[in-house]
Amino acid sequence: MKAITGAKVVLVDSMIPDGVILTDGGRITAVGEAGKVAIPDGTEITDAGGLYAAPGLVDVHTHAGGGTWFYDDPEKAAAAHLDHGTTSVLPALYFNLTQEEYLGAIRLLKQASQTGAVRIISGIYMEGPYLNPKFGCDAENNKWAVGIDQVRYQPLIDEVGKFAKVWCIAPEREGIEGFVESVKAMDPDPVFSVAHSEASPQQIYRFLPDGLKLATHHTNATGDRPRYPECRGVCVDEAVNFSDDIYAELICDSKGIHVDPFMLRLVLKIKGRDKVILISDACVFDGPIPDGYEGVTDINFDFQGEIAGSKLTLDVACANMMKHTGAGICDVFRFASYNPSRMLGLSDIGSIRAGNKANIILVDDAIDVKRVMFEGSWVR
Repeated sequence: MKAITGAKVVLVDSMIPDGVILTDGGRITAVGEAGKVAIPDGTEITDAGGLYAAPGLVDVHTHAGGGTWFYDDPEKAAAAHLDHGTTSVLPALYFNLTQEEYLGAIRLLKQASQTGAVRIISGIYMEGPYLNPKFGCDAENNKWAVGIDQVRYQPLIDEVGKFAKVWCIAPEREGIEGFVESVKAMDPDPVFSVAHSEASPQQIYRFLPDGLKLATHHTNATGDRPRYPECRGVCVDEAVNFSDDIYAELICDSKGIHVDPFMLRLVLKIKGRDKVILISDACVFDGPIPDGYEGVTDINFDFQGEIAGSKLTLDVACANMMKHTGAGICDVFRFASYNPSRMLGLSDIGSIRAGNKANIILVDDAIDVKRVMFEGSWVR
């Protein structure tokens, strides 16, 4: 049995200023105020020294870690995220992979996730294959731009099975209904995300009954549908903002490039605390830095000069969200732990409560990670 004492315990809606957390067998067994939680004799005690004890971060959308694609070196990528407090992660596979490369990456990640730090992998985020080829970085390498063909996509569905926790789609693509039905035939309760799209609200909302409840990197790689040249149209971003059923992913970099700080505040005001999810969308691209982006260190560019994901970890994204929006520490752990776990239906992670997995991090006011507990063991 282990105990964490002297901690400001971050709960979903409140905080315990001087809290105690007990863990045993990889699970949290008790949480409460100092003096009200009995610590058994022989317990291994860690004094947090006034640090915040918060739930491990849940990154539902990232391609890489430590400068390495997950499908190239899952152990290195996972270890980098774990070191920054991410205790659950969904590696994302993108439309620039061929069918053979998709299948190989799926097999590798499924196998690797059984051991070591790679156990933080909770599934796969399928950012493809069928998105709108007009949107997104590395678009010239889109291997799935022409035609939705069951002969090509069915092997991916069969191989990944329910290990795929999110399926991204562009609802406007011709034939996407057949792809959605094929996914549902394998998993009757999937999560779909609108991604790299210029769909109308009506095209998006028709898939709500099928499990569409997420927006991939909201306000990034989406189009516009103006009714008249002089009038703003209504497209993906407006549809996501309006719907109470759709969570919005946000990439929160230091300079507010992916999402302008005013837009972050606007989305937070519209969507509320329950429907915002912070992601890292970490990638590995080494294109030249375009004019006007000098001094930018936490985002990538492809060789066409397009923004290509980030170099973020989720702890830094949390700190940036606090800086840009004034969100509090309980809020950002809701955005980066509780909300993503609830979106995925993973009820035993994402918050500090008895019965949950003992995935706990100790951080300071700036979300600088000092200690990491993963499934009851200190790994940092």
